[in-house]
Formats: sequence, structure tokens, C-alpha cells
Amino acid sequence: MTLRRQIATAVAAISVLVAVAVGLLVHQAMVRQHVDQARDSAVTALDAALGSYERNEELTGGGRRHAVLDDPELPARLRALAAGGRRGSLLAQGPEGESVWAAAPVRGRGEVLSVRIGFAQDRQAIADLDRIILLAVVASVFITVLAGVLVADRISRRLRTAATAARAIAAGGTDTRIGELVDGRDEVADLAAAVDLMSRELHRRLEDEQRFTADVAHELRTPLTGLVTAAELLPPGRPTQLVQNRVQALRALVEDLLEVSRLDADVELPDLSAVPLERAVRRTVALTGLEVEVEMAADASVRTDLRRLDRILGNLLLNADRHGGGPILLHVDGHRLTVRDHGPGFPAELLRDGPQRFRTSVRERGRGHGLGLTIAQGHTRVIGAALTFTNHPTGGAVATLLLPEAPDPAADPAADLGADLAPDLAPDEDPSP
Repeated sequence: MTLRRQIATAVAAISVLVAVAVGLLVHQAMVRQHVDQARDSAVTALDAALGSYERNEELTGGGRRHAVLDDPELPARLRALAAGGRRGSLLAQGPEGESVWAAAPVRGRGEVLSVRIGFAQDRQAIADLDRIILLAVVASVFITVLAGVLVADRISRRLRTAATAARAIAAGGTDTRIGELVDGRDEVADLAAAVDLMSRELHRRLEDEQRFTADVAHELRTPLTGLVTAAELLPPGRPTQLVQNRVQALRALVEDLLEVSRLDADVELPDLSAVPLERAVRRTVALTGLEVEVEMAADASVRTDLRRLDRILGNLLLNADRHGGGPILLHVDGHRLTVRDHGPGFPAELLRDGPQRFRTSVRERGRGHGLGLTIAQGHTRVIGAALTFTNHPTGGAVATLLLPEAPDPAADPAADLGADLAPDLAPDEDPSP
């Protein structure tokens, strides 16, 4: 149940309980008042009748008052009370309807004198009052519930706005501000201000981290260039080859860091065009030099950046080769690509949090820096595709790339059908997870 429904239900329940309780109290008070008034009138009439009878005057009555000696319709309880020498009054149902009786013994004569006053008019007045109370209860409950729903809707709407902005922040939009969307000076506004403060601090820290990564990678390029040149001038031999391999690995790491910093800064712009997917896939597989089983269920023309597609698919294949087990299967079904290996599968933290830089399931850090899948995910975001990671039920890691479909060439004659598929960029050389 949503917060709005909870508040509305609570307000409705409380208002109904309060209205019913007040209505019952008013009803009981009005019944008691009418009965007391009728009893007082009956006792007064009885006293007057007793005085007249003791003066040997004729018993008279008019309207609702009827004084009778030994009335056979007198209720038995009241008759017994008068026979015992006491007087009293009683509201009872008789042949002529509901009435208030008052009875008393006649001194020295052994007779019982009673007075009856009809209660029908009082009962009708009580019924009229009950209808008024019922209408008032319904109206008050309706107004209270409506006010509660409006208040709850305002609170719920502001909380939903804050939740939407918070999800936008979680998705990477750290420049989103909730306080601009949530008005007021209550607890919801305080929550929005606290989230905005957190967002600003998070945005500042992310910018500092991105700037630090970019600065470090950029500052390393100059000495690294000199190091590469110096390594090439070393005399041939096994030590020289080891130094050159390590220098090339360092160079690849620096280039990856620069690429990650550009992707994190959201400054990359894709060069989109319509590309025949089968040709592009086979081209990338050839570039990697890996043994990959390509399964073509259905070919399609996709709208993508060919260079970035090479980068994404190449990193996925190299990651499967390096951390999975053969055979490596590449399944193409329309605009959906699936890369599966037969190794231990992706680690639980990658499935839960996604690829993280410098985080790899390999204990020895010499086999990767955790940047390959991070770069692949960054390029996927740039070209408007979707990349998901799962584990196959029978074993092995599964990476699924969903590419945007290309527009119909008949509707767009200027669409580029990917005539130029020359290998202009090799995949990442270190795509470990």
C-alpha cells in the first residue's frame, strides 16, 4: 500500500470512529433528555390527578395525558411498584404505541392511579435528529477524508519527485538537485536538502577522481614516450624483450586510463552509421586472432559507431579468452550479440555492481587491471546500446550486447551501409574484469 493510501485510510478510519462516537453520544443524550422530560411531565400530571381525586373531583385529562384508576394496560412492573405503596414512572410499549407511564397508590383506598403520556412525537423527534446526525457524520467523514487525501497526495507527490531525482543521481546524474523540485519547509524539504548536499559532495569527489585519473595518465605519457624510445634502442636479447613487453603493457594501461577518464567525463560523441552486423562481427573476430565459434541466427543492419563496436566486442572476446574457458561462442541474432565462454563465470560482485576499474577476480594482478569491461560498458553507453552480464545455468559467463536497430535504407537513402569496414582500431589488449 502506498503512503498516500495509508494516510487516507488512517484518516478515514479515525474520522469514521470519531464521527460515530460523537453521533452515538448525541443520540443517547437526546433520548435521555426526551425520556426525562416525558417522565417529569407524567409525574407532574400524576400529582395533579392525585390531588383532584383526593378532593373528590372528577378525573380529567386531555391531549397526551390520561389519568385512569386501576388501568388494565398499566405495565406489570409499575403495577407491582404501586401495590407496594411506592410511586414511579416507566417508558414501555403498549397497545397504542410507546408511552411513558407514571403510577402511584391512592391513600386509604387501595387503588392505583396512573397517567400515560404518548411518546410517539418524542420518538419521531429523535428519529429526525438521528437522520441529521447521520448526514452530518457522512459529510464530516467525506470532508475529512478528502482533506486527508489531498494532504497525503501532496506529500506523496513530493516524495515521488524526490525519489525520481535520487534515482537520477544514482544513475550518474550527480548534478541533479531535488530541492529545486520539492517546495515547502517541512521534513520532506529537509530530506531534499540533505540529498542535495550529498549529491554535491558526491559530484565534487567524482570530478576530483576523474581529474586525478586524467592528470596522472596525461603526465605519464611524456616520460612513457621516452621510455618506449629508450627500450627500442636497447641491444637485442631476452632482457630487452622483457623490458619492451613491460613498457608496452604500461603504455596500454596509460592509454586505457585516458580512455576511461574521457568516458567518465561524458565528452565522447559517437560517429553513428548503419552497419551490416555480420561483416562487422567477423571483422572484429579476425582482429582479435582468437578461435571463436560464430553463430549467425539472423543478420541485421544496426546503427552504431563501428570503431566503438570493435572496442566493445573485442574486449568481451578477449575477456572470455583470458578468464573463461573454451570454446568461446559468439551468437548473433538480429541486433543482439551474445558472447559466452565455458569458464567459472563472472564473479558475484560483478553481477551485482557491474564492472569496476582496477577490480578483477584474478588474484595475481599481472593478468589484468579490470579496465577492459569498464571500457566496454562506457562505449556501450556512448553508442546508446545495452550491455548485461549473466552466468549460464550450465556454467560459463554470458555477456549480451543489444544494439540499436538501423533505420530503413529505403526511408533514409543517405544512410551509410558500412562500406568502409577496414580494420582501423584493434581491441583493448587488457580487457580483464
